[in-house]
Amino acid sequence: MSEKSQKTVLIAMSGGVDSSVAAHLLAEEGYNLIGVTMKTWGFDDIPEKDSGCCSLETIYSARNTAQLLGFPHYTIDFTDRFNEVVISNFIEEYLKGHTPNPCVLCNKAIKWGALLEKAEELGADYIATGHYAQVNYNDSLNRNHISRAVDLTKDQSYALWQLSQHSLAKTLFPLGRFKKTEIRAIAKKLGLKSADIPDSQEICFVPNDDYRQLIQIRMPELKKAIEGGDIIYQDKKIGQHKGYINYTIGQRRGLEVSLGKPVYVSKIDAENNVIYVDDETGIYNTEFICNEINLQKYVSLDSETPAIVKIRYKDKGSAARIQQLNNNEIKVIFDEPKKAITPGQSAVFYDGDDLIGGGIIQTISN
Repeated sequence: MSEKSQKTVLIAMSGGVDSSVAAHLLAEEGYNLIGVTMKTWGFDDIPEKDSGCCSLETIYSARNTAQLLGFPHYTIDFTDRFNEVVISNFIEEYLKGHTPNPCVLCNKAIKWGALLEKAEELGADYIATGHYAQVNYNDSLNRNHISRAVDLTKDQSYALWQLSQHSLAKTLFPLGRFKKTEIRAIAKKLGLKSADIPDSQEICFVPNDDYRQLIQIRMPELKKAIEGGDIIYQDKKIGQHKGYINYTIGQRRGLEVSLGKPVYVSKIDAENNVIYVDDETGIYNTEFICNEINLQKYVSLDSETPAIVKIRYKDKGSAARIQQLNNNEIKVIFDEPKKAITPGQSAVFYDGDDLIGGGIIQTISN
């Protein structure tokens, strides 16, 4: 009997091609599997969303895949926790004038928080997901850390920087060593209906990918309270905005101002309900401080450290130096000015393909 055949894995299943093939790969390796689909919002909460993550359609798809591969499947309701932690934070960040990364918090609090608790309750040795990433262990540092996936076009390491050492030690990422095209080919061979379904690009709980609609549903009185604030360019009022939550740093469209040249959102002052705009050169900055830091590869950074830093999910990353200021803050200094550094977004630091850690962007300076 192999060691893996004595190990049990709780596999998170969305009903899509990635988690379905991840389950197949683990079963092929000999693990005992328990399939779980997480219900994170009520079916009546967001009536416009009848498909996609957490819908009945995806639950049925996950269950069918589990039956096909021969392991049990359960649906677990994390709606209250998801609402209290992820959605509440999402709205709070927009009210601060920030642009949040809800998937990062969901990974930490739900997928590797609530789900890991459930796995331990059920006696599972590991949890697994269909993320494109890898977990590696550094013997000399005695640390676990995330590394980029083989398929860099699908790499999801950026959203996993908040995972703790305990979480990483309990995590399996079967897809990290595969290309997406290989995963779809495996799914077709297995006869999975999800083989040709396009990847979802939207935030799972946001109807029609419109976060403004979600905030309006939750806070119907807000729109009237924040409409009509000033838009400021070079210390002069040039118009009125439609509510500061409708804007993000670097945004050009939707400002409805006439200056004879393009201008971009450079700062959001939520407290005073003011949007500042500037020429394109004015949205390039060199330094920022991030907080809520989590380091994976190292326990701490004892000196200024060179790194590649990503400031948004689709950012390719830029050369920088990172300096740990205290247990909660890191200062980032780019080698070259960076466009549209945005408070609320995650800054993630890499050493080659290895994830050093990350933090939440706060204070920006030149």
